[in-house]
Amino acid sequence: MSITALLEVQLKPDAVDDGIAALNAILVDTRAFAGNEGVIVVQDKDDPARLVAVETWESLEADAKYREWRAGEGAPVALVPFLAGAPKLTVGRQLDV
Repeated sequence: MSITALLEVQLKPDAVDDGIAALNAILVDTRAFAGNEGVIVVQDKDDPARLVAVETWESLEADAKYREWRAGEGAPVALVPFLAGAPKLTVGRQLDV
């Protein structure tokens, strides 16, 4: 069963374009990672510096392997200079409601 991960990112207000460009480059590897079923990014209409990456993974195990890789050799360091704070991650199962 697929799971969804929501990664909320708050960029510095003066770094939105650069932050989006860095995120776009980082997501190339995310989309290519084993078990990834897709990623979209939503920009808040009232706060353009707030982005939410909506990731779909084939399993909790695939997501866990990805998070482990991102915490180590795949760390998204290119995005760090543009962040206003720590990203927030929520992982859960999709419900049929």
